[in-house]
Amino acid sequence: MPKQKRDAKATQAKILQEARTLFSLKGFDATTTDDIAKSSGVNKALIYYYFKNKAGLYAQVMSGLFDAIYDEVVTSRESCTSTTDELHAFIKTYADYAYEHPYFPALLLRELSDSGAHLPEMMFASMRNLFILLSDILTKAEEQKVFTHAIPMVVHFMIIGSLNLMVTTEPLRKKAMQLDASVDTCSGCSADEVSTYIFETIKKSLEVK
Repeated sequence: MPKQKRDAKATQAKILQEARTLFSLKGFDATTTDDIAKSSGVNKALIYYYFKNKAGLYAQVMSGLFDAIYDEVVTSRESCTSTTDELHAFIKTYADYAYEHPYFPALLLRELSDSGAHLPEMMFASMRNLFILLSDILTKAEEQKVFTHAIPMVVHFMIIGSLNLMVTTEPLRKKAMQLDASVDTCSGCSADEVSTYIFETIKKSLEVK
């Protein structure tokens, strides 16, 4: 019986999927190609064949995630009729993506806590592109006299940092709520609730009185 041919695209997708999970759980340094190969059910040589090395695989994992969120944010802005709507769309889209793909904020926070030691150059570009989108929205809102002067990087961190922490601390917040129900840890808050709160808070602080 002839040997069944491997589906290259499906194999690469499986490797990327397992690598995302392992990198988010263990970090870059603690995750080995052996770990990824075993979890993916492939020979380790295939990882080197498709991605050259662990760093190449990590680069594709991270850049792929950023490219996806960037594309979704760009698409979400197309139906907006005001800069305020654009800001809301930016926050909501990032929140929805982070909640649907919890390994994304986990990976990002791990990398940032390590001072970007393993960030490939292409990922820096992807992060910059996402920041530029927000900066453009804030600048346009200021020019239209909708918002007062904002420091884009601070606002960016308020949005991204808050959402990343809400996602990554969810298990801890749920456990804290179980230990003491009188402490509101927002353990049942949805992505929509959190993104709306962040949007309304930033909007209130920036809008022209």
